[in-house]
Amino acid sequence: MPDYRRNSHTISDIKYHIVWVTKYRYKVLKGEVAVRTRDLLRQICMSRDIIIIKGSVGRDHVHMLISCPTRLSSAKIIQYLKESSSRLLQEKFPHLRKRYWGQHLWARGYFCAIVGTVTEEMVSWPFLYIVVIGHEPYQ
Repeated sequence: MPDYRRNSHTISDIKYHIVWVTKYRYKVLKGEVAVRTRDLLRQICMSRDIIIIKGSVGRDHVHMLISCPTRLSSAKIIQYLKESSSRLLQEKFPHLRKRYWGQHLWARGYFCAIVGTVTEEMVSWPFLYIVVIGHEPYQ
């Protein structure tokens, strides 16, 4: 069974696989820039209660498998990650600010897929009550 996130009124397991690329696919995420990108993404995720399950920083793209709370949409998560990391990376590395003079390190688009663990059998009410809630449904 997956580790569910539990809040006062919700029990959830929301995971996204997200990928985004640098503008013009320039291969600028290497060396110290790649390490700083990884550290920034970790900090941003921790501040928003997002758990990074797996992730990698390529030379021109970022892959992440994340688990997030129900209050955050995938679009908001991407916005937080791309906006903050772009600004902070360009402040730290002047060569990035020169190359991306419009202050947009990341390309506009992104890929996002929901990682699912629910099967058709799991959607039935008895299973839901027994596994998640812990008892049989009331008749």
